[in-house]
Amino acid sequence: MTDPSTSVVGINRDDEGSIDTYVQEDREKLIKPRNNFASYSNDDTSVRFRSIISNSIRECNIAEGISGQNPRRLNIGDITPGATNFLSTNYESLDYDTCENYLLQDEERKKGYKFIVKKNFARWFIFLLIGICTALIACFVDVSIEELSNLKYGFLKKYVDQCVMENCLWLPYAIWLGLNIIPVLIGAILVAYVEPVAAGSGIPQVKCYLNGVKVPRVVRIKTLAVKTIGVICTVVGGLAGGKEGPMIHSGAVVAAGISQGKSTTFRKDLNIFKYFREDHEKRDFVSGGAASGVSAAFGAPIGGVLFSIEEGTSFFNQSLTWRTFFASMITTFTLNIVLSAYHGHPGDLSYPGLSNLGKFGSIPYEVYEIPLFMLMGTLGGLLGALWNHVNYKITCFRLRFVTRRWLKVMEAVSVAVLSATLGFLMIYFIDDCKPLGKDPTKYPVQMYCKSGEYNAVASLWFQTPESSVRSLFHDPKGSHNDMTLAIFVVLYFFLAASTFGLSMSSGLFIPSLLIGSAWGRLMGSGLAKIWPNCVVLDPGKYALLGAAAQLGGVVRMTISLTAILIEATQGISFGLPVIVVLIMAKWVGDFFNEGIYDIHTQMAGIPLIPWEPPPLSSNIYASEIMSHPVVTLRTVENVGHIIELLKCVTYNGFPVVDPPSSDQSEISTYGRFRGLILRSQLIVLLQNKIFNEYAESWDKSLDIKIFRKEYPRYPTIEQVAVTSEEKTFTIDLRHFMNPAPYTLQHSATLPRAFRLFRALGLRHLPVVNDTNEVVGIITRKDVARFRIWKHRGRMGLDELIITNKI
Repeated sequence: MTDPSTSVVGINRDDEGSIDTYVQEDREKLIKPRNNFASYSNDDTSVRFRSIISNSIRECNIAEGISGQNPRRLNIGDITPGATNFLSTNYESLDYDTCENYLLQDEERKKGYKFIVKKNFARWFIFLLIGICTALIACFVDVSIEELSNLKYGFLKKYVDQCVMENCLWLPYAIWLGLNIIPVLIGAILVAYVEPVAAGSGIPQVKCYLNGVKVPRVVRIKTLAVKTIGVICTVVGGLAGGKEGPMIHSGAVVAAGISQGKSTTFRKDLNIFKYFREDHEKRDFVSGGAASGVSAAFGAPIGGVLFSIEEGTSFFNQSLTWRTFFASMITTFTLNIVLSAYHGHPGDLSYPGLSNLGKFGSIPYEVYEIPLFMLMGTLGGLLGALWNHVNYKITCFRLRFVTRRWLKVMEAVSVAVLSATLGFLMIYFIDDCKPLGKDPTKYPVQMYCKSGEYNAVASLWFQTPESSVRSLFHDPKGSHNDMTLAIFVVLYFFLAASTFGLSMSSGLFIPSLLIGSAWGRLMGSGLAKIWPNCVVLDPGKYALLGAAAQLGGVVRMTISLTAILIEATQGISFGLPVIVVLIMAKWVGDFFNEGIYDIHTQMAGIPLIPWEPPPLSSNIYASEIMSHPVVTLRTVENVGHIIELLKCVTYNGFPVVDPPSSDQSEISTYGRFRGLILRSQLIVLLQNKIFNEYAESWDKSLDIKIFRKEYPRYPTIEQVAVTSEEKTFTIDLRHFMNPAPYTLQHSATLPRAFRLFRALGLRHLPVVNDTNEVVGIITRKDVARFRIWKHRGRMGLDELIITNKI
């Protein structure tokens, strides 16, 4: 969050090295200036290194002394709910960098080019399956929502029209409450008690996964089930949520499941696609799944690919882009076939996405309207920033007070009651009657209108939110009263801000589009009244621009959102105004705070690495940001030492070194660097007893499949059984370690380390000195804890704390 209320210290250095402190509140400072910690240039080695224990580690307190973070790195105090200047230790990184050890090289030598062709064919086949399965799930969600919503609103219309005559309007209000509460209660219980990670849209979690962060349980099949049922309950329950964000998450889960050829939840292994059981391949498939989800939600395959590139994936290549586009097109085509048949037009292929926003014809616009477009983008940026701030404050309240699961369920039910109450009060008190014939809803309610008229307010509430967006886009002039739209914008603005963050599976795309289309149509209607003879001032056109401005101001997407809106409305001629509006909304919104996904990511303490390194950070060196001293292993290591080490430290990567030839009790290096081995590899070696003393039994049958078999849920060290005698054995790590991982010189700068992590998806980056001896190690959190804050034209560099309390 870029608000100064959450940025405790802002540091801006001038050329002379002086420090300007912008904001410093009374509460305890959570961060310290970066120059407080020891530099590698310090001549006193006791500052830089602690005693290195070369013998077997016998006591955990010794290992903890080696592995423990410095007090400046690991915060042991509680974090204020709503703080954004910390990183959580609960999030690990993906091992995107392939371990090119002897086993992998041996597999490639034995299988040859036929194996490469087979893998490429399997990749295309998996992307085909991802596209089809994502589309089928989208069809199930869409059909379920449409059928249940028809039953709900048809039932409500019947009782409203009946009770207006019989003076019993309390009855349809009570029915409306019940029809909102029951599905919301089901969805909230599923999320709160079965799978909490299924809450929200899922886009921040998918974005983090594609960035290289291993978010726990985010791509489990249980998450998919709760997400699918939960989003149906959200929309049918009348909450201000959409099904678009959850569809993106669902596509990601489908991709992760299909590509592995097994289900760890059901403990079923199909023994297919075993060679894709690694983080590198899995993350590439998830990027295709996320793009397919966008394609399913909006009928926008190009927008899906751009979304995957812009919002999530850090490291992309041309072949992956082509396969991702293929999956997105397959999703759209499958949706076309199924939904056109469902709507009684088999073969028509005119239903490209779940959110069918309707087709715009030729949309004329003049040069003199461009300043109006810029004004709308500015207004969208202001309203988007305000919406983000309101949602942030509500989320802070939830983190502080709504912590128990039953409270989360009750909160969701309360918002469902509020939604029905606000809708009923608007219908009851606002007299907005329009003649029947061009009514924008399937269920026109007469209420207190004359015969042959319908209540226009009810048309906004007695349908799903995406149907209301379509109505505001395409209804003729005069279909909505200006006062009705103004009141609706205010009420739905705060209703949507309250809904996002509930323990419900719901997205914010459609609510943001609905808010923006309402105030955009209001602005278009006002302009049409000022210049009644101007043909180009169409309220529907300004409703589309308002929707783009509001959504752009909330999520701060530009490239992909432009493509999504153009594809969803089939208004390619209107590309320039949409781009102008989105750019202005982003610029204005970024002046006040960050996008809503970034805010929630920061509140969770997820170490997300942005596109660019912090500016003016070239004076920060690798020797300053690295973790040291380092826990290293020798090329031939004692089994007992490895077991005790893994029990005492939680690190996931260990440099393998030739031990230094020194008898001193304290030395300044850790030995010549030979390679890097992962915690998961060590556990598999111990579990399969790949000891030098047992070489005759495993030497010939050893291959890389023993590591793929346990992926992705490796056993813990406590689950490994080793006898006392076997603890005296040794393991030669040279066959299994990565012999040539990326390394960094101790004199390299923070931007260089940042680009390596961002572009290559690294998890560990050993730091070496001039003689290739290990002096430290850099992980994602060491890089991500340097974050630039921006607020109202000012900017500075924060050094975040790392905590295990979240």
